[in-house]
Amino acid sequence: MVGNIGPRANAVGLFAILKSVTRMIAAAVFVIFPLCLAVAAFSDLFTMTIPNRTSIILILAFLALAPFVGLPLPEIGAHLGGALAVFFVCFALFATNTMGGGDAKLLTAASLWFGFNQSLVEFLAYVGIIGGAATLVILIIRAQANTILAIGLPIPSSILLAKKIPYGIAIAIGGFMAFPSSPLFMAALQSLK
Repeated sequence: MVGNIGPRANAVGLFAILKSVTRMIAAAVFVIFPLCLAVAAFSDLFTMTIPNRTSIILILAFLALAPFVGLPLPEIGAHLGGALAVFFVCFALFATNTMGGGDAKLLTAASLWFGFNQSLVEFLAYVGIIGGAATLVILIIRAQANTILAIGLPIPSSILLAKKIPYGIAIAIGGFMAFPSSPLFMAALQSLK
């Protein structure tokens, strides 16, 4: 009789497995986006480059996770549309040498996680505000570069001497701030209830 499990026990076991899988998928949503943004920000800060694999991971993770957290196909399409709109704007900024290629790819990939709705506007607004403030701070620091070098303050060369602004930092901070309002985040949170 030990090996004979009834249908009710099988259903309870299956429910427990499904609940565990749901939690793992939600955990992936909560971890992958912020982790990729953090990697991009630190890489941009210290090397003035954002690895392509960071943007690729964001895109592939979204496409893999979105259906499993319950986003309907039309909403996934809206996410793709929002990212495409951001891509076109970023491409124009890249073509005019206003935005770096890594920043454009990261902003596009991160936008995919927000969709074509108010959360995308919130994300882009945070990125713009943080980016503007960071640019002002970096320009002030660069104006004092000789003093900072003479004193020996440990400031990364990307901040002190580079000609460009490491905008990946602003994209990451804006993403951290707006992520709780993203439909993917909310769907993952809802799946835990």
